[in-house]
Amino acid sequence: MKKSALIIFFVLTGFVLFAQQTTTVNPVNDTVKAKWGKIKIVDGTAMISSNDIIENITQSKEYSVLVTAIEDAGLTETFKSKGPITVFAPTNLAFEKLPAGELDSLLQPKHKYDLSYLLTYHAIAGRLTARDIARKINSNNGQATFTTLAGSKLTAKIDENRNIVLIDENGGQSIVSKFDIQQSNGMLHIVSAVLVPKPRAI
Repeated sequence: MKKSALIIFFVLTGFVLFAQQTTTVNPVNDTVKAKWGKIKIVDGTAMISSNDIIENITQSKEYSVLVTAIEDAGLTETFKSKGPITVFAPTNLAFEKLPAGELDSLLQPKHKYDLSYLLTYHAIAGRLTARDIARKINSNNGQATFTTLAGSKLTAKIDENRNIVLIDENGGQSIVSKFDIQQSNGMLHIVSAVLVPKPRAI
């Protein structure tokens, strides 16, 4: 009886630590083991751990803007590469939060460099779980800084609701609403807003 109570305590404690309550509409279901990998249901779409990042996000209509942007920026092979890389993926709704006309402008061929810079700002070299990020935050007095593939800095903290919050170089904040979606070439986390780096001097 004591053993059962202890297990329940640790399960509940773990849930409180990483409860992404603020923006999650369709939480990621528990992982299901299959002979071809592990499956997680993300926004109604099955993502398989044996697939790479591009293979998984192209399965969901919720990430169609991200997929289009990656293709237009010429980054498909980057996100299909062996990696590993950790990607913070904005949903279509997150892209809609950008100022009016900004996305359309970024998708124009003449802004390919800017689009590439924006997208690589959402990726970090290595395979980072939510627990890895939280551990670094806690070991650095409540705030951790990461260098993205764009070469710019991204800050992370944990808010009062125990959400992991990413802060871009302009002070914009994005909540990690779903996390630890394993990919064959890294880790995928879903974020509530597009992260925008400061313009890079050329």
